[in-house]
Amino acid sequence: MSDLDQLRDLARVFLARESTPHQQRFAEQGHVDRDLWRKAGAAGLLCLSVPEAYGGGGGTFAHEAVLLEEQARAMDSSFGNAVHSGIVAHYLVEYGTGEQKRRWLPGMASGELVGAIAMTEPGTGSDLQAVATRAVRDGDDYVLTGSKMFITNGYLCDLVIVVAQAPGGLSLLVVEVGDSVPGFTRGRPLRKIGTHGQDTCELAFDGVRVPVANLLGDEGDGMAQLMTQLPQERLIIAVSAVAVIEGVLALTIDYVKQREAFGRELIKFQNTRFKLAECATAARVARVFVDDCVRNHLAGELDLQTAAMAKYWTTEQQCAVVDECLQLFGGYGYMAEYPVARAYVDSRVQKIYGGTNEIMKELIARFL
Repeated sequence: MSDLDQLRDLARVFLARESTPHQQRFAEQGHVDRDLWRKAGAAGLLCLSVPEAYGGGGGTFAHEAVLLEEQARAMDSSFGNAVHSGIVAHYLVEYGTGEQKRRWLPGMASGELVGAIAMTEPGTGSDLQAVATRAVRDGDDYVLTGSKMFITNGYLCDLVIVVAQAPGGLSLLVVEVGDSVPGFTRGRPLRKIGTHGQDTCELAFDGVRVPVANLLGDEGDGMAQLMTQLPQERLIIAVSAVAVIEGVLALTIDYVKQREAFGRELIKFQNTRFKLAECATAARVARVFVDDCVRNHLAGELDLQTAAMAKYWTTEQQCAVVDECLQLFGGYGYMAEYPVARAYVDSRVQKIYGGTNEIMKELIARFL
C-alpha cells in the first residue's frame, strides 16, 4: 500500500470519527471545535506538504489533494484545513525567512496555531490592487489599519497573513492575533446560505502594531506573491469540486436503485438513466482534467490560465451536477438533513471564492 493510500485510509477514519458526526453542531455554532485542530495535528493531517524540518508531513500537493478529496466525500464543509495547510502554510514555506518558518510552521502543523489569510475587504473582492488596508512604518513596527471580510478561519485563527498597502506597495504581513491584541477585533461567525459550520468572519485592525520582522519578503512583493500562489489555491478548489461531484453522484446512484415510483425503481426510468449518464460523464472529464492539473502542479508546470480553467469549469460542473442529483431525490432532496441538500447549498460558494468565475474567464481570455 502506498503512502497516499495509507493517508486516504487515515483521513477517512479520522473524518468519520471527528468530523462527520459533528457537522450539525458545527453548523449551529458557526465553526468547528478548537480542539479539532489539535486532534488533526496529532493525527498528522495538518501541513502535509510542509517540510519535516518545520514540523510538517514532508509530502507534496498530492498528499494535500488526498485529504481534500476525503473531506469532500465525507460531506465536511466545516473544517478549514484547505486554507490553513494548503494556502497559508505555503506562503510561509515559499516566502518566509528561516526564523519565520521555525517560529510559525511547527505550531500550524500541530494545530496549536490556526492560520488564515486576509485579502477581501468590505469594498474590495477580486480586485486586489484596490486593497485599502494600510501598513504605515513606525520604527521597528508597522501600524496596521483596515477591515477584512469573509475570512475563512477568522474566528479561531491565531495567525493571519494580511494583504496591505505598505510604503513600498502591496505587501504581505503575518499578524499574530488574539483577543488581547490592542486594536484587533474579530466579528462573530457570519451567517451564510451554506457551509454553515465553516469559520468565516470579519477582521478589523485599528492601529495594530506588527513587527517589521513579520513582513513576508520585501515591501511591494505582495502582488507577485499572490499571483504565484493563487494557482494552488484554485487547484485546491477544483480538487474539492471533483470530489463533491463524485461523492454526490455515488449517493444518487445508490438512492435511485432503491427508491420506487409507479411500481419500479427510479433507475429504470429513461430520464433517470440519461441524467445520470450526463453527470457521470461530467465527473469523468473533470477527474481526468484535474488529475492532469495536479500532475502539472507537482512538476511545477501549472500555469495561471489552466488553473483558472480548472477552478471555473469544475465548480460550474459541481453546481450543475449537484442540482441534477438533488432533483432525482425529489422532495427528500430538499430536506436539510439529506447530504445532497447540504451539498447543494455548500457548492454555490465555490463559484465565488478564490476569484469569481467571471474573473477566471477574464484571466483565461488574456492568454487567448
